[in-house]
Amino acid sequence: MDRRSLIFVIALTASLFFINQWFFKSPTPQQPSTPPIKKFEAIEENLSLSPESVVMPPLRDISNEEFFVLQNDYQQIVFSNVGGSIVEINLPFQTKENTKSFVRPIGFDRELAKDYAFDDHFPSLPYYINDGTGVKKTEQFTIGGYYPLLRRAHFYPHGHMATRIPPKFYALQITSDLQDLQHKIFKLKRLEKNLIEFEYSDSERKITRAYAFPKNPDEAPYIIEASVKIDGDARGLWLTTGVPEVELISDSAAPALTYRFTKSNNKAAVDSISLPKECITTANVYPDWVCSANGFFGLILDPITAIPPGYRACKVPGTEDPTRLSVLNPEYTPYPAEKFPGFEFQLPLRAQMMNLRYYAGPLQGDILKRVDATYSDPISGYNPDYIAALSFHGWFTFISEPFAKFLFILMNLFYQVTSSWGLSIILLTVALRIMLYPLNAWSIKSTLKMQEIAPKVSQIQERYKKEPKRAQLEIMNLYREKGVNPLSGCFPLLIQLPFLIGMFDLLKSTFQLRGASFIPGWIDNLAAPDVLFSWNFPILFFGNSFHLLPFLLGGVMWLQQRFSATGPKDKSQMTDQQKQQKMMGNIMTIVFTVMFYHFPSGLNLYWLSSMALGILQQWYMTRKRLNAVPVVEVLKK
Repeated sequence: MDRRSLIFVIALTASLFFINQWFFKSPTPQQPSTPPIKKFEAIEENLSLSPESVVMPPLRDISNEEFFVLQNDYQQIVFSNVGGSIVEINLPFQTKENTKSFVRPIGFDRELAKDYAFDDHFPSLPYYINDGTGVKKTEQFTIGGYYPLLRRAHFYPHGHMATRIPPKFYALQITSDLQDLQHKIFKLKRLEKNLIEFEYSDSERKITRAYAFPKNPDEAPYIIEASVKIDGDARGLWLTTGVPEVELISDSAAPALTYRFTKSNNKAAVDSISLPKECITTANVYPDWVCSANGFFGLILDPITAIPPGYRACKVPGTEDPTRLSVLNPEYTPYPAEKFPGFEFQLPLRAQMMNLRYYAGPLQGDILKRVDATYSDPISGYNPDYIAALSFHGWFTFISEPFAKFLFILMNLFYQVTSSWGLSIILLTVALRIMLYPLNAWSIKSTLKMQEIAPKVSQIQERYKKEPKRAQLEIMNLYREKGVNPLSGCFPLLIQLPFLIGMFDLLKSTFQLRGASFIPGWIDNLAAPDVLFSWNFPILFFGNSFHLLPFLLGGVMWLQQRFSATGPKDKSQMTDQQKQQKMMGNIMTIVFTVMFYHFPSGLNLYWLSSMALGILQQWYMTRKRLNAVPVVEVLKK
């Protein structure tokens, strides 16, 4: 290998390695910012108790704070009289008893319920509820069974609170630039089965807040209808969206802030904003709605009544509003709170009655379309257009979005037939291979021609050993004479690259793949890496679990390199160029294995299937060409 080729290979390998480390970081041991809990000394004692006998933790350190619950098949909403706001939004998992829910548990949910039950009970504190027979206070709760859409308080094993969420980070909280409103105690006016109302008044204003589920939640799942009436001074008042929990995609958080607005030509558009480093205020936009999302779930705040222009986008430090992942493995803290900040929108309020719609649930197309259809008005042409919250955002959006949409249509079609998202991905790969068969066949034919003329190339290089430029010229003439393109072997990868980027975006945005199991006990979540086995302590690059699919992918890629090699099997007969090609193929195999290690299992499954089908196509075409050679020679004679 010459010096330039060696430098290129080293640079390429290093670049891809650092890209993987930068964008898809694996958890590494870090020193906790606070003294660690001594392995949760009481954890065994707590976990041995039944849910009914676990001691409920004490109330938060805000005097007179009380909690109230509204719940249906889609949501468990916990309200606080502090600000008359929302403390928790817990989404029940899909079960045999609750088939209406769309949320499946993932590895984190199972781990928290099993090993950290003291921090995974719902609701988290004693509460009042009206079950249709009157208001009653209860301490009944369940361990696990819910996905906490909002970041919420955390607890020690003995039941005391480890961290509490500042009221300013509650959802639909009213904050003020001029005075402290987020700590004000609202008076409960009504608590019915599907409705709650609060009221607050001082010398400057009176605020009335009401929340209700839709009359038919099946037509508008995950919707909360709210109202805010302000009599008096409303200057400097803002309404928050709340801070979504962290979702990891390829071991990285995926927060996003988007908003919809109407242009001067009455056409709607959706825009994404860069994640702020603090709070930023925009005053010249009238947002139709704003959305704070974590990749698979979103909080959409939609002001039905006209509000003042502008919005705020704020960064919320993870140390002040920690993710539930920070509870895991306290000895090594693989997910330190400071590494996972949150983000929220704030909308301005005015002195009037304001009606709002709040969507808090999965960013899944079918659900959002159902909600859009429920609130659309064919006469006026109004459509909330929540489906637009699924828009793709990223560096390669112009490439990935059309491919991702096309891939999802095909994948969804296969799912209707197989009822398995894993099989749908494999069938999608087969369909793409069939569609790309002519292009891949052209590339394979060119590779086979390269194999046929390899001996002549070797002869030319040997003949003009002392004249490298003459050798290159003669080889190019030979390529031209035989109709061979030496770069054609790269075309299969280049052709599939847009589909690979599209598939990655598809996995990042397709809620149906979250928690979708393909092979139980191994591939339990197609939107996350497969886990063959795991351990407690983190290891550099590997984290605390072993993913097998990337290594299977590397093995198949190595076989493909061997199968498509253009040189002789005897290394001593290889030219320098053939040795370089073989070495680069081996290095690329290692690079792809490393790069794909933290990718979602669905993406690995797609690429693995594509590689395997590529080997099959190459074997078929090679056999077909070899069988055709004698016939050609007979015709020549």
